[in-house]
Amino acid sequence: MSHFVFSPLRHSRMRAIHYTFILLFLSTVFAVDKDKFKKCDQSSFCKRNRDFAEASGTSPYSIVDGSTSHSGSKLSATLINHNNQILFKLDLISYEDNTFRLQISEKSPLHPRYSVNDVIQSTAKRITWNPSNTFGDVKIEITPSPFRIDFFVGGEKIISTNNQGHLNIEHYREKLASQEESDQKPADEQEHEQSSKFRTISDYNAWEESFSTHRDSKPRGPSSIGLDFTFVDSNYIYGIPEHADSLPLKTTRGDAEHEQPYRLYNLDVFEYELNSPMSLYGAVPLIISHRPAKTSAVFWLNAAETFIDVSRKSKDTDVGGSHTHWMSESGIIDVFFFLGPSPKDIFRQYAKVTGYQFLPPQFSLGYHQCRWNYNDEEDVSNVDKKMDEHDLPYDVIWLDIEHTNSKKYMTWDPTHFPTPQKMQEELAAKGRKMVAIIDPHIKRDNDWAFHKEAESGNHYVKKHDGSVYEGWCWSGSSSWLDFVNPAVRAWWASKLSYSEYQGSTKNLHVWNDMNEPSVFNGPEITMHKDALHLDGTLEHREVHNMYGYYMTLATYDGLVDRNPEKNERPFILTRSVFAGSQRVAAIWTGDNMAEWSHLAAMSPMLLSLSISGIHFSGADVGGFFKNPEPELLVRWYQASAFVPFFRAHAHIETKRREPYLLTDPYLSVAREAIRVRYSLLPLWYTVFEESSRTGYPVLRPLWAEFPEDQATFGIDDQFLVGSSLLVKPITAKDTSSADVFLPGQEAWYDLVDYKPFFGNSGTVRVDAPLAKIPVFIRSGSIIPRKMRARRSSTQMQNDPVTLIVALDSHQKAEGDLYIDDGVSFDYRKGEFVRIKFKFAEGRLEADVENPSGLTIESFVERIIIVGAPSSLKAQQAQLNVGGSTSSVSISVLSQHSVSFLKSSVNHVIRYPAAPLDKSWTLSLS
Repeated sequence: MSHFVFSPLRHSRMRAIHYTFILLFLSTVFAVDKDKFKKCDQSSFCKRNRDFAEASGTSPYSIVDGSTSHSGSKLSATLINHNNQILFKLDLISYEDNTFRLQISEKSPLHPRYSVNDVIQSTAKRITWNPSNTFGDVKIEITPSPFRIDFFVGGEKIISTNNQGHLNIEHYREKLASQEESDQKPADEQEHEQSSKFRTISDYNAWEESFSTHRDSKPRGPSSIGLDFTFVDSNYIYGIPEHADSLPLKTTRGDAEHEQPYRLYNLDVFEYELNSPMSLYGAVPLIISHRPAKTSAVFWLNAAETFIDVSRKSKDTDVGGSHTHWMSESGIIDVFFFLGPSPKDIFRQYAKVTGYQFLPPQFSLGYHQCRWNYNDEEDVSNVDKKMDEHDLPYDVIWLDIEHTNSKKYMTWDPTHFPTPQKMQEELAAKGRKMVAIIDPHIKRDNDWAFHKEAESGNHYVKKHDGSVYEGWCWSGSSSWLDFVNPAVRAWWASKLSYSEYQGSTKNLHVWNDMNEPSVFNGPEITMHKDALHLDGTLEHREVHNMYGYYMTLATYDGLVDRNPEKNERPFILTRSVFAGSQRVAAIWTGDNMAEWSHLAAMSPMLLSLSISGIHFSGADVGGFFKNPEPELLVRWYQASAFVPFFRAHAHIETKRREPYLLTDPYLSVAREAIRVRYSLLPLWYTVFEESSRTGYPVLRPLWAEFPEDQATFGIDDQFLVGSSLLVKPITAKDTSSADVFLPGQEAWYDLVDYKPFFGNSGTVRVDAPLAKIPVFIRSGSIIPRKMRARRSSTQMQNDPVTLIVALDSHQKAEGDLYIDDGVSFDYRKGEFVRIKFKFAEGRLEADVENPSGLTIESFVERIIIVGAPSSLKAQQAQLNVGGSTSSVSISVLSQHSVSFLKSSVNHVIRYPAAPLDKSWTLSLS
């Protein structure tokens, strides 16, 4: 939700906000105001590091002779900066699964340097360091002077560290009384550097700086870090979300595609600009490089403001590829190297370090209906009824900020929402849930017990002078909880209990918005960097990008703990994320617009998040701002039905646009898109469960499944759901056909009529009338569906399954189906069923893993065999379950011509009644 549009309605409901404050933002109603957000040269540390990278001379950092040693999982050494003789501690740590970690920090710092906590997981296992610096196919070469590390896999150099000489660590030091405001260095240090052969860094704005009307006191002075990594011989790198840009990262230096570096600094950006490296709401400092046979990645573990330059030109002629220069305002150098070598290896390695995707409650994979705002309980009831009247399934209805009592979160407006429990119970009777918004800013109302307890308990973030931090947000004068503090997180979690959050039930879940954090009158509309956490011991600049992450950790704990058995999976949506957020929350791409260009931007933005570990993601259907024309709206429904998080949302000043307000043919198209989503829920849940075990993305770029096909490396306007569905959203007006790239040499079958298409790693033209978008089943796949139309996913739980068996050229296929109760954590105790389907030599086998002996009421009611040769004449099949055999009939469903002499036949086996909790085989006669 953006904060810049103040309608008369909003103005009347926010009388506590001073009139002049409202006027401050009125000029920014229609587009992003870039002047409100910093560029590199306005963040002095970025300018200093960029200038350092362009300076003449060699890297001043070397390993001190005789300082290298090995112990346990570490290689340790001492680095020296020859410009100032400052010493640094270096640790290179070995982990299992081709994973390594580099940490560099001051040896004797004037102040403790912050290193990120609460991200690295116990699944990251260290292994003993090999003194030969070899680990299977991996070899590490360390050059002492100038300091450099090269990683080799299978004899090929993959990543080179500091080969461009950009390593820089600004050590903590006292500001000398004689130093002028220009931040000139002491004369003796200047003289030393002027005679040095080494590259030097300036002190430009090192001790204090201002932006707009805001001053950053920077009490500890400069402390930035920088380092370069070259992905050798690689032309394609991806990641570092969140940006509204292409999936492949663009160059920012040399003959650059962007003038500015990519920025990671979580911000509330109003009507964000597309094709831009500007910061948005989330920050995941991970870059993945992919080239044929070699995939690698770098994870920069730092939560301070960070810029990343990308270039293809090298100062070092012996190393070509993609060069990246990472610059952070503070912290230590803490870097993980993932050496693959395949894309799936990278996804697994990263998940072991930062955590796996949480297995979402099944309802959250259905359709979500949201708006700022549903006005009252009657409005909620009417929306619910009209969705049913128009046969539109949905699972969740949402409440935005207007449902609260004067913007006090975890309260209800007594006039418009007087009986919240009854409202939730009526939804629950149909298997539906509700999500309510809870933001991190707390209204400074001395009559509100929540605020008084937060203030007396010392739970708020402090200003740099130690007083309570105050700013403006939806609730007017507000303070922000210090979620970095574990004690504050525990207190917040307790406030989500049913006794504290009165009116809440187990059917109410949570939306954490505005948690970058958004501070309307703060610098760049966020919190001051010199604000203080942890009782004044930690500056906000160190942890800014983790604020929202910490909030969602606390919310997750509270939603789990509110039930006595602690055995119900919560759902949380967050706008702000950091590495590891995938363990607890879903994300959406924020305040997009009802424009075709924003629909087109959805695919690359979600793919970037997905490959960076944030798998449960989506974009507001129809666009948050403006009013979509019917064609745009239904095309958005069609596309979003195939992305992980499927929610429609709209600004308070837009026209109502619930799908039942459409007229035909648009209503029928939207209904069909939603129904297709529900029919594929078994596939979605299975793919999410796979992700929760393996780290594989739910939404995948084509190169993740076809890593040798270089034609896929730049494609970001189509994607895969798991490994089995290929989707090409329609993102232009008046489109009736589309060019679709079909990788590989095997057939791809249309999801609707099973017609085969052969791209042969090329492009085919397919029909795309208003009624459908191109979606294809990958040959060799078996996908599960549930074809009965229901009101919600809960009502589908025991519905029978249809299997689509899409044969490849060898007449083989395989696939999976995962089933549990969709609600609890009992799957962790083995209460689940996982079925591995395999078709070969005319026989379909179902190998069932059922650790707890669960009884599954659902069964297989239909099997559709797609792509069988016309020579297949079987009319009967034999089903064998535990030695008991029965016959079922086979009939031809449809037939498609593949070539002049060849046709593809689709057969259907109706009602085999094959169980899903026992293994079985089905043999075609």
